[in-house]
Amino acid sequence: MTTVASSARAAGPETPYALSHLDALESEAVHIFREVAGEFERPVILFSGGKDSIVMLHLALKAFAPAPVPFSLLHVDTGHNFPEVLEYRDRTVAEHGLRLHVASVQEYIDRGDLRERPDGTRNPLQTVPLTDAIREQRFDAVFGGGRRDEEKARAKERVFSLRDAFSQWDPRRQRPELWQLYNGRHAPGEHVRVFPLSNWTELDVWQYIARESIALPEIYFAHERPVFRRSGMWLTAGEWGGPKDDEPVETRLVRYRTVGDMSCTGAVDSDATTLDAVITEIAASRLTERGATRADDKLSEAAMEDRKREGYF
Repeated sequence: MTTVASSARAAGPETPYALSHLDALESEAVHIFREVAGEFERPVILFSGGKDSIVMLHLALKAFAPAPVPFSLLHVDTGHNFPEVLEYRDRTVAEHGLRLHVASVQEYIDRGDLRERPDGTRNPLQTVPLTDAIREQRFDAVFGGGRRDEEKARAKERVFSLRDAFSQWDPRRQRPELWQLYNGRHAPGEHVRVFPLSNWTELDVWQYIARESIALPEIYFAHERPVFRRSGMWLTAGEWGGPKDDEPVETRLVRYRTVGDMSCTGAVDSDATTLDAVITEIAASRLTERGATRADDKLSEAAMEDRKREGYF
């Protein structure tokens, strides 16, 4: 006994097990996915083919490997999505054998249930197709890729965000989440929006993409594209209604920091063609991706919060 104890002391103290920053974020997200799988009956992952939803799906695949992901995917298609992103979405769904639900804004417009906006953007029109899909498919938990660093309204969001029977968000009904204890209780007709990336930043997302070698649509990297200037942003020319006669089109070297409706998602001048170059660029940026490139968030000071109250992501 004495010999064993002496040997242990001679070996010195054990090295404590420590997670890296990205490992801690990954572990938290995996825990959230598994918690939802245990608490809810019909969860769904919002998947647009954008970088945050791509990372979210990657984490879900990790959380349940080698078993398949026990959730289907839902995409609210505005009809003005970037073709590269839709191609990536369909390829990913086929590769992993996932089930994809598509809620089409165009179908609502064709039926007369929604009307085109004068500015051409369809992002605000996503709310009704989204909430209808949640109700019709009886989804009780909806994973979203929102992060608290994106926008001030999202900084108020909990990881488990309770929505009422009309999918509306009420900040006064949000619950404390001490010690990563998540309360998924909800009344019939209500559901919970779940944000596994809440504590991530844009830089975290890109560093994780680099570490995990996650493939992305090419528009996230610098490429030449015909664009025109509107409201201080470079927008892509397309069938959605741009450009106007006084908005000349020019070819520039750009990339996208975030991906949404073509009518409201601006490109940024960039020569970053690799993950390392993008990470360096993001680390030096002082504007969030939504603040720099999303026209729909500039409709008013409370644009995002107003849409969340109506049932938006």
